[in-house]
Amino acid sequence: MKSVAVFPSRRELALLERPLPRLASPHDVVLKIRDVGVCGTDKEICRFDYGTPPRGDEFLVLGHEAVAEVVEVGSSVRTVKSGDLVVPTVRRPCVHETCVPCRADAQDFCTTGEFVERGISGAHGFMTEFVLEHATNLRPIAPELADVAVLVEPLTIAEKALLQLHHLQQRLPWTCSIDANAKERWCHTVLVLGAGPVGLLGAMAFRAAGYRAFVYSREGQDSDKARIVRAIGAEYVAADDVPIERLRATLGNIDVVYEAVGASSLAFQAIHQLGQNGVFVFTGVPGRKAPIAVDTDRLMRDLVLKNQVMLGTVNAGKEAFDAAIRDLGQFMIRWPDAVRALITRHPVSTFKELLEHGGTGIKNVLTFGAS
Repeated sequence: MKSVAVFPSRRELALLERPLPRLASPHDVVLKIRDVGVCGTDKEICRFDYGTPPRGDEFLVLGHEAVAEVVEVGSSVRTVKSGDLVVPTVRRPCVHETCVPCRADAQDFCTTGEFVERGISGAHGFMTEFVLEHATNLRPIAPELADVAVLVEPLTIAEKALLQLHHLQQRLPWTCSIDANAKERWCHTVLVLGAGPVGLLGAMAFRAAGYRAFVYSREGQDSDKARIVRAIGAEYVAADDVPIERLRATLGNIDVVYEAVGASSLAFQAIHQLGQNGVFVFTGVPGRKAPIAVDTDRLMRDLVLKNQVMLGTVNAGKEAFDAAIRDLGQFMIRWPDAVRALITRHPVSTFKELLEHGGTGIKNVLTFGAS
């Protein structure tokens, strides 16, 4: 079977032929991969910034955003059957008995940092024709989501943020205010920084949760991304039209800033636009660049006097995966064309160009059924 892999020691990206997987335990499932999303993490691994092969292998099969069909199940598997469609989760728990989160199936909060992530660190990923996986790591999806389910994993970033926001903001009487002249009832306002896949999916998730959503990005008002933003009932703000230091004055109070650009300089400029009792959510992992200047006195003063919170969200657990599957179904009812417009599919033969140079789509996807 074909597999896209990196060889870190040789700094090489290659398409391999590997043997088909076989059931190894009664709890195993063999999957036929349909689609695999390509994200910034994959590109950084292909630049050899990080990425760790499994022990004993010199290569790492890429890919952590996948949708697959079940083709064979072990004798003890009851949660899925042959023909079902599933999305596999990514992170696997560390082995330390002292790690309470991992022992509680909450490995996205692992305390040791010795977790394993498929396609990233210590385990092969899903950019291959067939995969062997434990049944507990699979989340079933409805057939009607088959062509968009590759978006589930990147959507979990926003879903985990929303779950954490729900817990955090129980500190407040966070009631909704209603504009009598508005056609829709707004609970709170979110500013999404960036109109890439994580930002646009985040905007959809916040809209579905009842937020008034603004998306701030570099592209103009006539761009495809701006059209998608408007199609979901959010508001697009072009950086050329509104300087970042004018966002709060232009948009009004901002309850949440959802950072989806991975640029620390932009993030720490935007953090001063956060309103009273607000939460700033970081999703990006910037590369190591030269230090930036940050007004730490102002930052600390705002955090204290305005009861603000800074929150990071990374590789989600099963609760966020289930929320993403549920919400993606709602997106397809409300905004099917906008959701589909995020995805551009490519045959596996284009893997090198896609991973080393990027594609033209918003969310580029390798399709293993294509030639």
